[in-house]
Amino acid sequence: MSGGDAGPRLRLAELVAALSLGVDLGFGQPMEHVLRQCLIALRLAERIGLDDEERVAVYYTALLVNVGCHSDAHEQAKWFGDDIALKAGKYRYEQRSLAGAVAAVRLIGSGNPPLHRFRVGLEFALGGFHEVDRMISGHAALATSLAGRLGLPDSVRRAVAASYEQWDGRGWPGEVKGEAVPIASRLAQLAEFTEVAHRVGGTAAATALAERRAGSQFDPRLVAVLCRDADAVLGELDEVHTWEAVIAAEPALGVWLGGEQFERALLAVADFVDLKSPYTLGHARAVADLVDAAAAGLGLAEDQRTQLRRAALLHGLGRLGVSNAIWDKPGPLGTGERERVRLQPYLTERMLCQSPTLAPLGAIAVQHRERLDGSGYPRGLTAPAISRGARILGTADAYRSMIEPRPHRDALTAPQAAAELRAEAAAGRLDAEAVTSVLAAAGHRVPRRTTGPAGLTGREVDVLRLLARGLSNKAIASRLVISPKTARNHVEHIYAKIDTSNRAGACLFALEHGLLPQAEAATE
Repeated sequence: MSGGDAGPRLRLAELVAALSLGVDLGFGQPMEHVLRQCLIALRLAERIGLDDEERVAVYYTALLVNVGCHSDAHEQAKWFGDDIALKAGKYRYEQRSLAGAVAAVRLIGSGNPPLHRFRVGLEFALGGFHEVDRMISGHAALATSLAGRLGLPDSVRRAVAASYEQWDGRGWPGEVKGEAVPIASRLAQLAEFTEVAHRVGGTAAATALAERRAGSQFDPRLVAVLCRDADAVLGELDEVHTWEAVIAAEPALGVWLGGEQFERALLAVADFVDLKSPYTLGHARAVADLVDAAAAGLGLAEDQRTQLRRAALLHGLGRLGVSNAIWDKPGPLGTGERERVRLQPYLTERMLCQSPTLAPLGAIAVQHRERLDGSGYPRGLTAPAISRGARILGTADAYRSMIEPRPHRDALTAPQAAAELRAEAAAGRLDAEAVTSVLAAAGHRVPRRTTGPAGLTGREVDVLRLLARGLSNKAIASRLVISPKTARNHVEHIYAKIDTSNRAGACLFALEHGLLPQAEAATE
């Protein structure tokens, strides 16, 4: 399973491990919880003598076990207010226990006025428990679907499908029990819960939890293996570099993706992330298509287009770390909620930065909400620090978001969205070139413009000529009848396109490319 196309190749383990970091956040756990549970599961697998093929199933099941749990976050937030707070309770109580049910009921309608909570509670009493049961059963089915789209073997798909089954048969969907539950499923579940217990209370807490649930949730034979060698199985989890340890521990020779396989894997992950809210279904793939067409219109090289499209597919990964109580809120966001939203691009970068192949995509994605005037987030960058690719991605994301419905507004029409983008460019927040290219790619009529060397627009050539002749931004603005701020933005765009940072470099570029006719230069 390796791509033969030229260009960067992606190790599948890195993509799944990066996705697992978002799953961590979606369960209110620190990043690398899933990676640590994968290491625990592999250590147990080694002790019971599983072969390479069986350990492949253990490896990917441990990484994918909860990947489907964000797919109905919208419904979870509807019932319980904060879907992340709800899922975090998974590790506090035994499965299907009365204490766990009581804790969930206490969350019903949280964050809303008493009357609303009463109404939601009444609806939940009439059918909510059954709906939640169906949700949990559906999580494993969705994870199985993702495993299939990623091209993982049947052994992984079978194990992921049974990842919520229990030894005593009281799991989800409750179709198998005991030895009929795949060994990879049993190992992944034991590793998941003992990782949390060990992180919170140490080895003694982890073994106590395992022994308490042996014969009910967990396979008693596996619990015995864990408790017999607990220090070795659970040891050094805090000392090892978890990411590198998990990637290096992939059984057999590893799975590499190139070309179309790379693209299909990213698309599969993007589609699953977009399931988090009904308002974002298909958003990433639509943005990627728009970005690719805009980049082609600008004449970007094929490798640049490919990298930008891939960054577009992954730009929303950080949404997994923000509750749907925020994403799906119909009213205005509070200050704290806005701050959580502002973290989303940063979380995306953090999820991708440890993979040598994915890190460059994260470097583009993290800037897609930045704005040229410094009003964006997460870092408040200004024009010189925002890459050209991020400007195109940010514009395409803004356009698609406008024409999609959101909980607080209806979808804008295409002409309305185009007008909004042009206004943002005129105000100096979005890149004018990116706006024009995105609108053209979306089918809007845009003014024809000639393109100069290095992709300079006609207006940028005019500014460059004046800049090279020593005029200040204010003087350039006066000569061209534009605002000083717009002139400054043009200068910054020119410097970025011709790869210089000063007027002398701009002068040389203008001379080398014949942009200063001799007659015009002689008049000065």
